[in-house]
Amino acid sequence: MGRVIFYEDRNFQGRSYECSGDCSDMSTYLSRCHSFRVESGCWMAYDHSNYMGNQYFMKRGEYPDYMGMWNWGNNWIRSCRMIPMYRGAYRMKVYERDNFMGQMMEATDDCDSFTDRYNWSSGCMSCHVMDGHWLMYEHPHYRGRMWYFGPGEYRNFRDYGGMRFMSMRRIMDSWY
Repeated sequence: MGRVIFYEDRNFQGRSYECSGDCSDMSTYLSRCHSFRVESGCWMAYDHSNYMGNQYFMKRGEYPDYMGMWNWGNNWIRSCRMIPMYRGAYRMKVYERDNFMGQMMEATDDCDSFTDRYNWSSGCMSCHVMDGHWLMYEHPHYRGRMWYFGPGEYRNFRDYGGMRFMSMRRIMDSWY
């Protein structure tokens, strides 16, 4: 079970909303969200309703002013999704091009740079997650915009904001 508490104002002030599962539209509960506490679990936060827009990973801890930390400008969390806890082997096939084309590598651990490890200057453009939950990043060394990938096939990253991913890491049970 996960639990996160969202607050309308910075530093855990104002009205609050306690969440223990996915929430597709936080405007039902809060007029805005500027801080939160993750008491348990791992979560993805989105700056638009229905799990759309930029994604941000949240793990246990306090976030008194996440907008400044993540450089969100005037946006705030509009929806959130809990990432299921996973214990077991991690396995994903990553592809250099869309639709599972080009070079393919099977990954079982974190990769801080597709360029360094696989010599893919254009990054990863499609993947098939067989086991585990992963975060993919637009820049090497786990920087830039990120995207969550759970088990499934992802044929074309253009469907996910047109991003090319340059690094990836596993969401480990120790983060919960």
